Amino acid sequence: MASKLLRAVILGPPGSGKGTVCQRVAQSFGLQHLSSGHFLRENIRANTVGDMAKQYIEKGLLVPDHVITRLMMSELENRRLEHWLLDGFPRTLVQAEALDKICELDLVITLNIPFETLKDRLSRRWIHPPSGRVYNLDFNPPHVHGIDDITGEPLVQQEDDKPEAVAARLRQYKDVAKPVIELYKSRGVLHQFSGTETNKIWPYVYTLFSNKITPIQSKEAY
Repeated sequence: MASKLLRAVILGPPGSGKGTVCQRVAQSFGLQHLSSGHFLRENIRANTVGDMAKQYIEKGLLVPDHVITRLMMSELENRRLEHWLLDGFPRTLVQAEALDKICELDLVITLNIPFETLKDRLSRRWIHPPSGRVYNLDFNPPHVHGIDDITGEPLVQQEDDKPEAVAARLRQYKDVAKPVIELYKSRGVLHQFSGTETNKIWPYVYTLFSNKITPIQSKEAY
């Protein structure tokens, strides 16, 4: 088993189960799960990314390359001695090129989920905006309908999770992600997983990571 630090990225459209897969990888292999959305929320709370990023997020728009790249580079700089899995970055070719300058990726996973499945999942998705916690009414509903389990605060359905907005969002993701996927494919580090259920994709993801890093928890833990 290689002793070098593992550098991995997960790509996938909204509703693809990226967050769930990342949590499982982090728990099973001891990797740091680095979510660009989480860092953005933290920095907005601390007022370190300015009003511009906040306005983009409040409108449900993608934060500009230079803002998110600067933020993620600084986070990665602090984690040079850790294994990590990036989630939500790089989203664009510009971001991928910036990442190239500081590290070489070992694994890039992309989740291919049918459009209808994504549409259904997103329409059943409710969010606690301050923390970024995501609930799905089918497979991880809140204990009390419409209420966050931890804070007791109300959950909201984002405008862009409503069915009419989902198609546009997925189109936008595909357009932006395609060159990033092609880049990593050409380097031989891309691994694609297709399916409609995270639990069925998970064993294959687990096996892939097991070839690179020693597990600390078995895949049957889920």
